[in-house]
Amino acid sequence: MFRSFLHHGATNCEDCAKVCCTKIEHFGVKVGELTIFEDVNIHVHCGQLTALIGPNGAGKSTLLKAILGEVAHNGNLHYVDAKNQHTGHPIIGYVPQYLTFDVTAPTSVIDLFMACLSKKPVWLFSSKKIRQHVIENLKRVKADHLIDRRLGALSGGELQRILLALALDPVPDLLLLDEPISGVDQNGLDLFYEIIVDLKAQEDMAIILISHDLEQVAKHADQVVLLNKKVLASGTPEEVFNNEKMKKIFGTIL
Repeated sequence: MFRSFLHHGATNCEDCAKVCCTKIEHFGVKVGELTIFEDVNIHVHCGQLTALIGPNGAGKSTLLKAILGEVAHNGNLHYVDAKNQHTGHPIIGYVPQYLTFDVTAPTSVIDLFMACLSKKPVWLFSSKKIRQHVIENLKRVKADHLIDRRLGALSGGELQRILLALALDPVPDLLLLDEPISGVDQNGLDLFYEIIVDLKAQEDMAIILISHDLEQVAKHADQVVLLNKKVLASGTPEEVFNNEKMKKIFGTIL
């Protein structure tokens, strides 16, 4: 599991100085003769949210997997610090769209953290050694009260906040969110975005979010990237939503 950058309206790092930046350069994925996407270039800056949108089959989730290194791909990934120095591969946090598990199992939230944060089998050490650490992580996503809750008893929104807390340990340079609130109710959705807004401000974190909720994208994104096998448009929500290629795919949004 992976634990664990965009200037407003910009997709290049010409002015990366004094702003840390992750550069996704010339990314492409092919499966046999089938091109999933090609020559994708996205630069995302710390403290801002990039929304990745596009039709089904556009290659959005595959792009995140390529960034994670889970899918063979062309291209390079570079992290540049605020002094414009290449510092190697960024620390990446990842929240999937859903977690597949046995909902009838007695596994609790603390059990999940213990399994993910330790190399030892969970039954070989006491949860007391890690409990306070987990509580602090859960507080960041407003979920510390869920520490002893059974995973199968969590709502969709609660589970996604637990996965987010895991992705934030250690704090990543780049946080990838693959439709993390699909099927979550309105209260859960509002809370999730509230947490994301706090994270990008307080942790100066770069975030890439895949979403089909264009209303929320318009409200919260600093930059939008329209992907359909390649980058068709990028810029502020208003710029992209008024782009003719966007209108052709989704219709008039703003």
